[in-house]
Amino acid sequence: MLAQTLIFLINTIGDLFAFALITRFLLQWVRAPARNQLSEFVAALTNFIVIPARRFVPGLWGLDLATLMLALMTETLKLWLLLEINGARPGGAAAMAPLTLFALAAIHIAQLTVYLLIGTLILQAILSWVNPYSPIAPVINSVTRPLLRPFQQVIPLIANVDLSPLAALLVCQLVLAVPLAWLETNLGRLL
Repeated sequence: MLAQTLIFLINTIGDLFAFALITRFLLQWVRAPARNQLSEFVAALTNFIVIPARRFVPGLWGLDLATLMLALMTETLKLWLLLEINGARPGGAAAMAPLTLFALAAIHIAQLTVYLLIGTLILQAILSWVNPYSPIAPVINSVTRPLLRPFQQVIPLIANVDLSPLAALLVCQLVLAVPLAWLETNLGRLL
């Protein structure tokens, strides 16, 4: 019972913090407006660890690599703690276990990123019908614009309705179901 509670807490706290770091990285990457409640909340939540990490991990081509590395480290630590609680020992070569754990953490970060994009697409679709002038709309538009642009070039408007978010959601689901699930399953066997 205690082990299940610890697993639940570690999963929840680890994923939420990694999600906040990914959100910060993504908002900086797409150059989302910084003066909004979401950006300020994510910055306030993660500044305590991102600002000191930037002294050791510099940015590259405008990307905040410190934030991305912290997200990977958070997910790696979470997976390691879960393995320790479950009492699992690496099945294959012991020297490959840290590399496998890091690769599995990178896959989890990719999955969290896809879930973030799915949630943002759904939120944008809802807001476009309910309140398109919401204060959060510019942030959501800046996140989804790079994802939707290729679909909008191929899929025409039908009666002034943009169906490109549906196609983007379908592709996101396929990315989760096929390559990421396959990689997670095969790497999980090594641990």
